[in-house]
Amino acid sequence: MRVQLGRNFGRLWSAYAVSTYGTWIAFGAFPLIAVRVLHSTAFAVALLEAAGLAVAAVVAFPLGPWVDRRAKRSVMIAMDLARFLATASVPVAYFLGLLSYVQLLVVSVISGTASIAFTAAAGAYLKHLVPGDHLLAANGRFEGTSWVATAAGPPLGGALIGLLGPVVTVLANALSYLLSALGVLRIRGSDVAAPRAPVSKRTPVTERAPATKQAPATEGAPATSSRGSDLLAGWRFIVHDHALRRLFLNSILVSGLIMATVPLLSVLLLGEYRYPAWQYGLAFGVPALGGFVGARLSARLVKRYGRHRVMIVSGWSRSLFPLGLAFIRPGIPGLLTVIVVEALLITCMGVFNPIYATERLQRAPSDHAAHILSTWSVSSKLVQAALMVIWGILATLTSPLAAITMSGVLLLATPLLLPKRIHMSEPPSVPAGETRRRTAPGEWRDRPSPQRSGHFRRQRDVRSAPSGTSRDSTPR
Repeated sequence: MRVQLGRNFGRLWSAYAVSTYGTWIAFGAFPLIAVRVLHSTAFAVALLEAAGLAVAAVVAFPLGPWVDRRAKRSVMIAMDLARFLATASVPVAYFLGLLSYVQLLVVSVISGTASIAFTAAAGAYLKHLVPGDHLLAANGRFEGTSWVATAAGPPLGGALIGLLGPVVTVLANALSYLLSALGVLRIRGSDVAAPRAPVSKRTPVTERAPATKQAPATEGAPATSSRGSDLLAGWRFIVHDHALRRLFLNSILVSGLIMATVPLLSVLLLGEYRYPAWQYGLAFGVPALGGFVGARLSARLVKRYGRHRVMIVSGWSRSLFPLGLAFIRPGIPGLLTVIVVEALLITCMGVFNPIYATERLQRAPSDHAAHILSTWSVSSKLVQAALMVIWGILATLTSPLAAITMSGVLLLATPLLLPKRIHMSEPPSVPAGETRRRTAPGEWRDRPSPQRSGHFRRQRDVRSAPSGTSRDSTPR
C-alpha cells in the first residue's frame, strides 16, 4: 500500500521535481554554449566542468553551520532565487551579445554552491517533516523522480535546442528554480533550525573567584574557536560514526569513479566510434528508467529481505556492472552493450541510493543534519573533480577505453568499504517506563527511566564507554 506522507511533503516533492526536470533539460547546455557560441577549446570545456564543480564545493564548505542555524525553508527559497538570478543572466547576456566564458564559469560556481546548500537544507527539513519510519519511502520518491528526469530531460532539451537555439534550455532551467522557490513557499507548518551553541568557558570558575570576574575573560575566545571548529564538525561526526564513515568513503569513491568516465564515454562514443547524437542520447536516456524501477522496488525489497542485506547486495552489484563498459565496440552491438550495462548499473543505484540516504539521515542528529549533508556533498564534488582530471590524463596517456576499464576494475573493490553489519532499522517506539540514551553519534539505546510519569525524556551519554566499544552496534 502506498505510504501517505502528507500535503507538505507533496509540495516539497513537487518543488524538487520541477527543479530536477529543469536541470536535466539543461544538461550539457554550458559545454554546448562554450563550444558553439564561444568557440572554446576542449581543455576550456573540461576546465569549465571540473573547476566549476571544485570551486563550488570549496565555497559551499563553510555554509554547513550557517544552514544548520537557520530555518530550512528560508534557506531553500534563498538558494532557489540565487540559482534563478545566476542562471537567468546567461540568456540575457547572450541576447545582448555580452556572454563570455568567465560568466559561464561564475554562474557554474554560484549554481553549484547554491545547490549544495539547498540539498543540505532540504535533507534536514525532510527529516523534520517525515517520520523516521517513512523516510525510506520519501527518499524512494525523490530517487524515482530524479531518474525519470534523467531519462526524459536530455532528449527534450536537445529538441528545444534544435528548434529555438542554444540558450533556451538554460532559460527553462532558470524558470524551474523560480517555480521551485514558489513551491517551497507554499509549505505550511513548523520549521527547524539548530540553536546557537552557548559560549563555553575553558577556565573553570573556582570557588574563591567570583563568577563576574571570570566571564569577561572567557566570553570572546571560545566563540571564535567554535566558529572554526564548526567547519570541521561534519567531518568529525562522519569519522567518529563507524557506519557513516564507511558509507561516506564508499559513496564518494563510487560516484567519483563513475563520474570520471562520463567525459571519456562522450569522447569514445561521439569521437572515435562516430555514434550519431540520437544514439548517444538513447544510450544514456533509456537506462535511466532502470533507476525509477529500482527506486520503486527499494522499499519492497527492504520490507522482505531487510535493509542491510538489500544495501549490501545492491552495493556490490552497482560496482560489478561498470566493468562491462570495457567491451564497448563500434556499431549496434556496442550501443546495446552500453544500454544494458548502464541499465543494470542504474537499476542497482536506484535500489541502493534511497537506503543509504535514509541511513545517513537517521544517524545524523537533527541539529547537525544540514552540516553533515553539506560536508558530504562538498567532499563528493571535490573527489569527482579530482578524478575527472586524473582520468582525463590517463585517457591521454593510454586511451579512453583503457581509462574506462581501469575505473571499472577499481570499482570492484569499493563494496569492501560498506558497513559489515549494522542494525539498520530505527525502533518504532520506546516502551512505557523507558527512555532512549545516546551512546555515540547516531546511536540510541533503551534504558529504564528513573521517572514513572507518562512522558519520556532523552538523556545524553557522557561517552564513558570503553574505547573498544563498537559505534555501530545499535540503531539510531
